[in-house]
Amino acid sequence: MSEEQQKDSYSADSIQALEGMEHVRKRPSMYVGDVGPRGLHHLVHEVVDNSIDEAMAGYCDTIEVWINEDNSISVKDNGRGIPVDMHKKEGVSALEVVMTKIGAGGKFDKDSYKVSGGLHGVGVSVVCALSEKLKATVYREGKIWEQEYERGQSMYPVKSVGETDERGTLVTFKPDSEIFNITLEYNYDTLASRLRELSYLNKGISIYFTDKRQKDENGEFVREKFYSDEGLKEFIRFLDENREPIISGVIAMEGEKNGVPVEVAMIYNTSYNENLHSYVNNINTHEGGTHLSGFRRGLTSTLKKYADASGMLDKLKFDISGDDFREGLTAIISVKVAEPQFEGQTKTKLGNRDVTSAVSQAVSEMLENYLEEHPSDAKIIVQKVILAAQARHAARKAREMVQRKTIMSGGGLPGKLSDCSDQDPEKCEVFLVEGDSAGGTAKQGRDRKFQAILPLRGKILNVEKAMQHKVFENEEIRNIFTALGVTIGTEEDSKALNLEKLRYHKVIIMCDADVDGSHISTLILTFFFRYMKDLVEAGHVYIATPPLYLIKKGAKKEYAWDDDQRDMIIKKFGGSASIQRYKGLGEMNAEQLWETTMNPEFRTLRRVMIDNGAEADRIFSMLMGDEVPPRREFIEKNAVYANIDA
Repeated sequence: MSEEQQKDSYSADSIQALEGMEHVRKRPSMYVGDVGPRGLHHLVHEVVDNSIDEAMAGYCDTIEVWINEDNSISVKDNGRGIPVDMHKKEGVSALEVVMTKIGAGGKFDKDSYKVSGGLHGVGVSVVCALSEKLKATVYREGKIWEQEYERGQSMYPVKSVGETDERGTLVTFKPDSEIFNITLEYNYDTLASRLRELSYLNKGISIYFTDKRQKDENGEFVREKFYSDEGLKEFIRFLDENREPIISGVIAMEGEKNGVPVEVAMIYNTSYNENLHSYVNNINTHEGGTHLSGFRRGLTSTLKKYADASGMLDKLKFDISGDDFREGLTAIISVKVAEPQFEGQTKTKLGNRDVTSAVSQAVSEMLENYLEEHPSDAKIIVQKVILAAQARHAARKAREMVQRKTIMSGGGLPGKLSDCSDQDPEKCEVFLVEGDSAGGTAKQGRDRKFQAILPLRGKILNVEKAMQHKVFENEEIRNIFTALGVTIGTEEDSKALNLEKLRYHKVIIMCDADVDGSHISTLILTFFFRYMKDLVEAGHVYIATPPLYLIKKGAKKEYAWDDDQRDMIIKKFGGSASIQRYKGLGEMNAEQLWETTMNPEFRTLRRVMIDNGAEADRIFSMLMGDEVPPRREFIEKNAVYANIDA
């Protein structure tokens, strides 16, 4: 067999089993993150990643994903099909090895896959172990092969069930309710955003997504196709559709440097935010890493060299910072690495040192060519950098004012903050409460030992539209910073937080359950996303869920958080009950607020997590930016889920 034939050979011998399946069902969070919605959706990502790997290897161009009526998932591709012949070492079919042995797969054989995705590298075997049922169907070498599994155990040997002209793999699985006991319901938008992202990161692949639980106006199942011809250039346009560009087009490159495939796309807009999204083998590395360092190095050195040569910086009385070159920049960096080394708290920070120079060189060449060919755009970019530098100096003074206030006022705690007595941040929580009235009720109802209250006056500044120095000058935002005790960044990274100084490990947004309350919550979340993202990613931000109704009948009383719950309680009470609708926190007394919303034994808190940083960036810019039509379209599309008060 020739060397080329050996590389294309994908058989049972390509499958390597690294270790057994024990502990997966006992400790599922180690393998899929958690047993809540995030872990549930991660199962789908693991199966889809297998198909994407086939596509990256050049053997697959179509992937289909279905949410079935019973909330099971089906994923089908037209790749080579998982090998079904006998595995010499394990003594069973290679398909069974892949499905029932953790770490087994062709990804560990360099001749089968040069690079592969999947955050944890645990593969479909973990999906099999955490599913009450899984069925694998393989279309390979003219035959249809099949095997079924229950909770990771095969039900029968792999068998041939027919002949076919197709090739590929179909996996259908139903997550196990014994493991995922919070919810078994898949969210369409969560899966759609990831599949859309994958289509941009892997241009030329058709991904079809069907939801068999809902139908459109024509009576057909809801179905979308995700496909990209231009890859990251289209991704940038999608992310920045709600921002106004200041240059004529997307700056992009694709190539290989030092053996590392690099793809970059970027554009400058009128916003004051920096939005960098980085990927390694399709994994969103939200903690950054060496590829992001390489991008920043290449961008800063090349733009500074051009700006110096242009003479536009001659009258500037202070140095330009790296941050200045990235204000109003949206960029995507995607690299493919054969053996990625991940670091960081969530294992999403790339550590491969050789990638830094590869990306830096690629970005430098791309920018040099673009600036030379587009002199008018180059001038606009440098002017934007100069304005950013001037604003940064104003912001530094505002930051220093916040820091000085912290030092001069004995701990820097805002006058409105009612602090708790416990000094252990892990035990302490602070409620950000809308208005003095609700703040007063919360102060009366709280447990003073571990609960602090910070009332906020009205609606805080919309940071999406504000320059950085205006953000730091805003009194309510300064109060949040000083109450939390975190430092406000450095010259190198103006939004870096020192979470070691965080005074409360639960930061709880508590607003009215009406339209104004939702708007205030969104403004606060926008501020956290843009200026305290580290706080959110560390899992410290929560949203309180006050009830909408109090239902009474005689001595009986119950609270309801939605209309369905209200109707169910009324039916349970036998009808003719009195109903109190809470339009705001101020309508509750201290005891009611404590027992429904603040008491850890009975309350429900929703932790704010960032599942998809690029999608979160796009939605915040749409909801809080200047462009009205996209916001109106979003509201109309999602109005069925909104709480609109008369």
